[in-house]
Amino acid sequence: MTRAGTRVGFIGLGSQGAPMARRIAEESFPLTLWARRSASTDTFADTAATVAATPAALGAASDIVCLCVVADADVEDVLLRPDGVLTGMAPGGVVALHSTIHPDTCRRVADEAAKREIAVVDAPVSGGGGAAAERRLLVMAGGQEADVARCRPVFDTFADPVIHLGPLGSGQLAKLLNNFVFTAQVGLALDTFSLADGLGMDRAAVAQVLAHGTGGSRAAAVLAASGFNTDGLRRALPLLRKDVGLLLDVADTARAPRPRTLADLTTHTLSTLDRSPAP
Repeated sequence: MTRAGTRVGFIGLGSQGAPMARRIAEESFPLTLWARRSASTDTFADTAATVAATPAALGAASDIVCLCVVADADVEDVLLRPDGVLTGMAPGGVVALHSTIHPDTCRRVADEAAKREIAVVDAPVSGGGGAAAERRLLVMAGGQEADVARCRPVFDTFADPVIHLGPLGSGQLAKLLNNFVFTAQVGLALDTFSLADGLGMDRAAVAQVLAHGTGGSRAAAVLAASGFNTDGLRRALPLLRKDVGLLLDVADTARAPRPRTLADLTTHTLSTLDRSPAP
């Protein structure tokens, strides 16, 4: 299927999804949008995107549907409700799940989709809306190779790299592990800058050292870029807590040994962000 002939639907026009959808529109894919609030789609009035009345109507207008909603329940709702995406989508379509959800949820919706001869790819992302706008988002994909290949031209509009990790659910495992490690690193960064304060060191100078030295981390860089303001991290606390819980549940179900040090660090991070407005 050529790029010009691939119709794309997008649901989940938040701070992450909206820049992704805009990149798809800018690359001239026929794009259909649906959102619970008209304000979310109004910002696309300057594009050629059309707005569907229901998720089912979006499904009927799309060969590939991208979902970037928040949680497992949201994914299941827009796909499986009576006027959901799967009701309208024709056999042969592909649903790409960009949300960070439990791998079991991916498999559950894939089983329902298969009854309609629709494929599912899990393709969670990392990098933020700014990275999507700059076409450098990371996509971690799981699913059949042919299905991922069909989606890749769409993913390439907002992502580099796109990494195919294996069967369905593999992308979610990678994203959860990534978020788990990031959460642990946030705690390390908070402690590092607090220690620098105690030693009478300048935080900005320490951040420069970490950015160029072996002790640096993405979390330390994020904190420094915010001017050491933890408001954004604190707003993200429910999502960080959700993803840590999902990773530990997956590990326990697989009877994998719990990573004690990382688990302790994530607990420290979550409790620190919960109780303190500043590092």
